[in-house]
Amino acid sequence: MIEALLLMMGLGAVSGLLLGIASKVFYVWEDPRIALVTDCLAGANCGGCGYTGCGACAGAIVSGKADVGACIVAGADGAAKVAAVLGMEAGAAETLTSENTCTGGFRAPEKFSYMGVNDCRAAYLLYAGAKDCDVGCLGFGSCVKACLFDALKIGPDGYPVVDVEKCVGCGACEKACPKGIMQVRKPSDRILHMNLVTDRLAPCRQTCPAEINIPKYINHIKNKEYDKAYLTIMERNPFPLSCGRVCPHPCEDACRRALADDPVSINQLKRFCSDWVFDEGAQVKIPVAPDTGYKVAIVGGGPSGLTAAFYLRRLGHKVKIFEWLPKLGGMIYYGIPQYRLPKENLYQDIDRILGLGGIEVKTGVKFGVDFNLESLVGGGFDAVLMTIGAMNHASARIPDEDKVKGVVPATVFLRKQGLGDPYPIGKNVAVIGGGNVAMDCLRSSIRLGAENVYCLYRREVKDMPANKVEVEACHHEGIQFIPLCTPKKFVSDDEGNLTGIEYIKNELGEPDASGRRSPVAIEGSETVLPIDNFVLAIGQTTNSAFADEEGTASSRLDTNRGSIVNDTDTHQTTIPYVFTSGDCAGPPGLLVAAVGAGRRAARGIHKYLMGEDMALPPTRLRVDSRRMKGHIPGTIFESIEGVQQKGRIAQPELEPGSYERNHTYAEVDLTVTEEEALKEANRCMQCCLTCYNPDI
Repeated sequence: MIEALLLMMGLGAVSGLLLGIASKVFYVWEDPRIALVTDCLAGANCGGCGYTGCGACAGAIVSGKADVGACIVAGADGAAKVAAVLGMEAGAAETLTSENTCTGGFRAPEKFSYMGVNDCRAAYLLYAGAKDCDVGCLGFGSCVKACLFDALKIGPDGYPVVDVEKCVGCGACEKACPKGIMQVRKPSDRILHMNLVTDRLAPCRQTCPAEINIPKYINHIKNKEYDKAYLTIMERNPFPLSCGRVCPHPCEDACRRALADDPVSINQLKRFCSDWVFDEGAQVKIPVAPDTGYKVAIVGGGPSGLTAAFYLRRLGHKVKIFEWLPKLGGMIYYGIPQYRLPKENLYQDIDRILGLGGIEVKTGVKFGVDFNLESLVGGGFDAVLMTIGAMNHASARIPDEDKVKGVVPATVFLRKQGLGDPYPIGKNVAVIGGGNVAMDCLRSSIRLGAENVYCLYRREVKDMPANKVEVEACHHEGIQFIPLCTPKKFVSDDEGNLTGIEYIKNELGEPDASGRRSPVAIEGSETVLPIDNFVLAIGQTTNSAFADEEGTASSRLDTNRGSIVNDTDTHQTTIPYVFTSGDCAGPPGLLVAAVGAGRRAARGIHKYLMGEDMALPPTRLRVDSRRMKGHIPGTIFESIEGVQQKGRIAQPELEPGSYERNHTYAEVDLTVTEEEALKEANRCMQCCLTCYNPDI
């Protein structure tokens, strides 16, 4: 008995000795901070951080392989706690959220009957699923099952709907979707994304120069989520109040609803939700990425420059705008009259942009006179965006147009109104041109007191490039159109004051390069029209004389007829750190086009500063909205079926012929009521690539 006890004690002592030696040989020390950091994390083990669990994530954070905000579930509070443990700054991080890019669901027809496992991944293995749309949602909800946070559900239309309040951006849904429909992105990713041929885009989205997600914001309006509709627009266009008033809405030309009755009044809905946000004082939070440390100078405070400033700031860069006129806004401030775009509404948009913080403004300084590229680089700016507009006027090639008193360029005529010092006019005014600028000059002349206002145009009225609603408004306000005429010479008195314009009548001949029939003069048809003023509104050019100054950095810029040449995708010029956008990159165009160019320029500058590939993907969607070309194949239909006939709402406006309409600068077009907006939002068929909802 004693021998057995001694043997056991001996074995115990030997085992203890061996274990003691092993503990010294195989000892693994664990940083105690790992346990403390693990306690700060969410404990979900969801894998959204990219590691196998919260313990692995904590280890990566302590070792410096991951950021203190790596846990996407714990959020900013968790990051702050982790930072406190490690004695670090938490900093700011952009929130990842999931988004469904397909709005088709079960509306897409089936190409065969599927009777397999109710799982998207299983169904996808059989000819990519039974849905006729190759890129559409299969609707079995694999993404919903993969979500650990109850942030996804299959909605009434058969496709997943994201609850952004619950979504943590873990990426489980994206991994579960076999068709790439669910996408987890940061706000910066969405800003930088340009429309691709491979995207799921309704025809209206394809046609919008600013690439706004139109069906999404209309659906928000339909659900009375007006603030969310506004934020959806702001993801692509920081001028919703302004564009809602003056945009010619090319998107509506591509609306499928027009094949059944009338296109959805998309622009009125944009205006309604934007007005609602400001009228109700709704609090909207626009996310801004962490500071990058880079500074960008923007030369010109017009719509393209302000748009670029907005998105550059949201991408984390500091911005300073240099503007030579007293007010920001460029041509939309100094060129668009109050009755179309009240200055108050324009500055609500501008104040929202500047309200992001990190955007400085300096007015009253002119490039090439008060500062140049050398001084900007010397001032610590890492990139420069030139958005100097097109403030010079194109010549009408009429002898003495710059000498006869009473002849004025449209840019000067409109700018003086914007400055509060209207150009003096007589009782009879003529404007040459058929674009929107010409319409603004015509309608302004009526309000300035002219009794007879004439529009001279070399083709027919129906050929005018101006918005049709603007031409119609001119008719309502008593403006007289003289089509098919070409001004030849001015008639003046002995003191050089304008008394008339001689023009020759035209007839239309063969089509020119643009496809329009060319005007041909009719011999012996000369006619004199008595007038006191003549406004030149046939085009604008950029003053880029600074590029001709030898020995300066600006002389390295390439120009073409005044426009500053750039890469149309990246907006980079022949000087790598200099970019251009808007009218100065030519040719002058629509406000919404300037907005789209501003965001593309911001993308190019961001990629340049971050050392990333600047080129746009080869699948970039390029649409000519003026000629309805370039849409994703198969998305433009010739007919649609099953749609209920519901007429488009009317545009409310001041009474034609009224004193307020013709003799004041009161806003002519008005905002629709909530009842009208909801009625119109319910006409939207929520189209995608091939799907549309005919029951609406």
